[in-house]
Amino acid sequence: VQLQASGGGLVQPGGSLRLSCATSGTILDDYAIGWFRQAPGKEREKMACISSSSDGYTNYADSVRGRFTISRDDAKKTVYLQLTNLKPEDTAVYYCVTDLRGTCLATMRQPEYWGQGTLVTVSS
Repeated sequence: VQLQASGGGLVQPGGSLRLSCATSGTILDDYAIGWFRQAPGKEREKMACISSSSDGYTNYADSVRGRFTISRDDAKKTVYLQLTNLKPEDTAVYYCVTDLRGTCLATMRQPEYWGQGTLVTVSS
């Protein structure tokens, strides 16, 4: 399984970005995909997750709920993370992950597969 995250960049506070996680090597429909982020000097934190297509469950960290939206397009084998109303504290490297499990609870515990990360910088 390979994960390729993209879409990061420099954006002003209040701006938006859409991150993409392209997958290969497996059928995406059956598996949950999550996003973590890691800011400089801070611990990695869970951001969002979407479960398998048969369920469609999503969850978010409290710090981003209402601002970030996770979605999936199984035909394109891609999961998206829409970031809106960005704040300087959202600056981090964002990683998409999977553990080839259908639920977010299992996937986000200790995911086995990680993308290479995409940097989001929020600054004026």
